[in-house]
Amino acid sequence: MTEQCKIKKIKKRDGRIVSFDQEKITNAIYNAAESEKKGFEKRARFLSDEVVRILEEKFQNQVPEVEQIQDLAEDVLIRNGEMKIAKSYIIYRYKHKEIRTAKSAIFGKMVQTKLSVNALKVLKERYLIKDLEGNIIETPGELFKRVARDIAKADKLYDKSANLKKIEEEFYELIANLDFLPNSPTLMNAGTELQQLAACFVLPIEDSMEGIFGSLKDAAIIHKSGGGTGFSFSRLRQKNAMVKSTQGVASGPISFLTVYNAATEVIKQGGKRRGANMGILKVNHPDILSFIACKEKNDDITNFNISVGVTNDFMKAVKNNQDYDLMDPGLNKPVGKLNARTVFDMLISAAWRNGDPGVIFIDRINKNNPTPALGEIESTNPCGEQPLLPYEACNLGSINLGNFILNKKVDWNRLKKVIHIAIHFLDNVIDRGKYPLPEINKIVKANRKIGLGVMGWADMLSQLKISYNSSKGIKKAEEIMSFIKTEADNASENLAKKRGVFPNWKESIYNKKSKYFKGEHRLLRNATRTTIAPTGTIGMIADASGGIEPLFALSYVKRVMDGKELLYVDKYFKKALENHGIYSEDIMERIIDKGSIQYMEEIPEEIRVVFVVAHDIAPEWHVKMQAAFQKYTDNAVSKTVNFPHDATIKAVEDVFIQAFKLGCKGTTIYRDGSKDNQVMNLNMNLKKEKGKKEQLEKDKSKCPHCQGRMKFTEGCATCIDCGYSYCSA
Repeated sequence: MTEQCKIKKIKKRDGRIVSFDQEKITNAIYNAAESEKKGFEKRARFLSDEVVRILEEKFQNQVPEVEQIQDLAEDVLIRNGEMKIAKSYIIYRYKHKEIRTAKSAIFGKMVQTKLSVNALKVLKERYLIKDLEGNIIETPGELFKRVARDIAKADKLYDKSANLKKIEEEFYELIANLDFLPNSPTLMNAGTELQQLAACFVLPIEDSMEGIFGSLKDAAIIHKSGGGTGFSFSRLRQKNAMVKSTQGVASGPISFLTVYNAATEVIKQGGKRRGANMGILKVNHPDILSFIACKEKNDDITNFNISVGVTNDFMKAVKNNQDYDLMDPGLNKPVGKLNARTVFDMLISAAWRNGDPGVIFIDRINKNNPTPALGEIESTNPCGEQPLLPYEACNLGSINLGNFILNKKVDWNRLKKVIHIAIHFLDNVIDRGKYPLPEINKIVKANRKIGLGVMGWADMLSQLKISYNSSKGIKKAEEIMSFIKTEADNASENLAKKRGVFPNWKESIYNKKSKYFKGEHRLLRNATRTTIAPTGTIGMIADASGGIEPLFALSYVKRVMDGKELLYVDKYFKKALENHGIYSEDIMERIIDKGSIQYMEEIPEEIRVVFVVAHDIAPEWHVKMQAAFQKYTDNAVSKTVNFPHDATIKAVEDVFIQAFKLGCKGTTIYRDGSKDNQVMNLNMNLKKEKGKKEQLEKDKSKCPHCQGRMKFTEGCATCIDCGYSYCSA
């Protein structure tokens, strides 16, 4: 086609007039070719040239509509003998019409967006601003502009001549292209009256009624503003310990954990999501056995994830089958002993039963504490990826790795550019945020912690044709995260030169003159730069696989937003089938129950090797992947090790030990079907069918002596079958 095309503009379905782009016609024809794509590029160009030639004849001095152009493309394909491609093109048009209809139904009007239907549902439910009557008053594009405009304003604090319009445009492109998304509170609240932008908080719990209920009040304020909270209950006196002021006895940390859980139940986070919490108890607390068993039933303490704070000494005692001391939190002296192997067995058994508790390797976390002069880290945020000091908060954001493949290779140059913009964005978030408490405002701005992470890792591997459970996959993980860490550190250092180091830098591990110095002298703007978060809802907005997790399934139902269900089909898998000419509704129907394709021999092995799902992957590969990312992450890594329903307790034990040996900062496991209200499910009917079996098994815990059932009361555990028992004191 000649360069002087007479068609300059076209009319979109929503009435907008935009520039005409012939490449879109060429690409649509090429994509419709499916299995015949090899060598079809020139033919697709010839056919699109024919479409444009006829357009010029029919629409002289007129603006054609999109539908008219697509009608003409169909006609050209048929007249040129491309019947099979014409059929695919017609089906393509029909499916996209269905998608447009579904998108319009969400908002009650035509919407022009590349966001998926599920993404729009999530945005409507949680993120888009509503008026007092609950009506949506902004579009997704306006949401992205609102956030970009607000966060850009922080630049004026450091440069009065800053070009805010340019910075805003840079931030907008970053978010609107779904290359990076900040944590949910930033998307929800930036540019609004609330202006609470942080996702992760840790609050201290002092051993007094004033301290306990003061922190509960603070937590309520944080939940209302959209944040999640982490707590260590380790400072609280054990149950039945003497209380001098009243001559009574303490009720213990588990009772107050229950109170915190009940309070969370009645609080909505900014009216948009339920409160989320992490509860941690150190393994040497006298009430540790009761803590391990406190979520024995699936309907107990539902608003908390719980983790045991495991020390290096405890893991050594487990290895040697030794006893260890239980320490009185107030007096800091031994008040009893337990066998480490026995406690570890209980912990493993409880995790096998329903996923709780996880473990936090608390000594390893504090070894990497960038500001040890301020004290020890006691807890993390609700998903465990962000260790924080008391009253600290952190702003997170994730890069969508699936967007950085160019010509079947990682686009390192564009990834570097996005990393630097994202670090700039997250540092600005610290200054733009309004913090719920003055104590939080003070320490956040003194340490300026941020957490840049990733989502879409499984999507990137799919496009690179690398299996998740392979040495090549682990090597690529280290390569990617090493690059992100290096550039995130460089970006933070560049900001420090312009804006100054974080105020507590002088006594941090980065200052060679500090007694806490650890190896590398660097002027940094942020005490931490990288964190791997689970990216639950922002992953849905970006249509990206979650965090560094493998695909849960190739087709599955995800329960979100207070019970609503969304159906997902992996887009890269579908495209791979289409490219091989084997995509069909029949194949997808057969996959939907299983989620996996490993049993389907009619699918080529090269596809089966790449598109492995969570339950295709042996647990040790989950841990290896977590460790690979942890190696180059300042904070921690949110990762769930998935087990099939019939997994053994020994398999769970192996994962906990492997995670410790490989340098992870914690680990969480989940055995499929071990909770009634499972977030992601392969098939809802299958879940109901095994309900009775679940009911029989869910309240069991294995006796380390005879593998019988254990009963937990008053800090003691007794086997119903053989009578074996042990107590915390």
